[in-house]
This record gives sequence, structure tokens and C-alpha cells, in this order.
Amino acid sequence: MSNYLKDPSATVDYSIDWGAGYLGESRTVSVSDWTVAPVEAGGVAVVAEMNAPTRTAATLTGGVRGHVYRVANRVIMSDGRSDERMLVLRMEDR
Repeated sequence: MSNYLKDPSATVDYSIDWGAGYLGESRTVSVSDWTVAPVEAGGVAVVAEMNAPTRTAATLTGGVRGHVYRVANRVIMSDGRSDERMLVLRMEDR
């Protein structure tokens, strides 16, 4: 789990490198799904997603000052295995 500060008015890209010794030479990321919790009015929203063979990314916008959000990226690999990584975003003026 990684912790980040985000300005509520910023639109920012976050990415996860699933390669780097994790996938091995034969596996790739087949499916990627990004979710945010909690879901609330004015909260963080996923506005775009990208899925490459060893990297996933999401563009996030919004958020309520002072709130903390958990952003999860769940992937399914080419061999059917699944995994999830989590980002924690704390909203602050930057």
C-alpha cells in the first residue's frame, strides 16, 4: 500500500508497474479494474484507465479536503491469477 497527497482540484495519473520481477517473462496483465472507496459526492473519481502488458494506470480527479480515499487496482493475469494493489490518497491543498 502506498500513501499519497492529492489536491482536490488536481487531475493526476497514478500507475502501477506489475512487471519488475513480479509477472515473470511469460505472464502479462489481461484485465485491470480501478475502484475508489468511499464513494461520495465530490469524492475521488476514476476518469480514465490504461492497461499495458506490465503496467496499469488511472487518471483520478476530485476529492473532498481532509478526506482519505482507498484506490484499488485489481488485475487478472494472462494465466488467470489475480492480485490487487492499493493506493491511499489524502486530500490536502498543495
